[in-house]
Amino acid sequence: MSDPRIKLEGYLDVPVERWAASMSALETHIELTRSEPGCIEFNVNPCIEIKHRLLVSELFENQTSFDAHQARAAQSEWAEISAGIPRQYEISEVK
Repeated sequence: MSDPRIKLEGYLDVPVERWAASMSALETHIELTRSEPGCIEFNVNPCIEIKHRLLVSELFENQTSFDAHQARAAQSEWAEISAGIPRQYEISEVK
């Protein structure tokens, strides 16, 4: 039996004064993540209903690839720019 995939879904509410910088760094963060081994899906999009909310949806092949993504992202420009921004995520295993 293969390892379960790891799915993350949720959002982050970006303070208005940090929106421009966050959006500027986001494109590179998305490109780098999508090129990571084991990344199946990675989407971050502005919420239509709630201003300055970013909706996040991620899917990785397994826990190892998800952990590698988390480690890389923690050292990225995105991590610096988005530090301290409240996040509401749910992480689950899927078949």
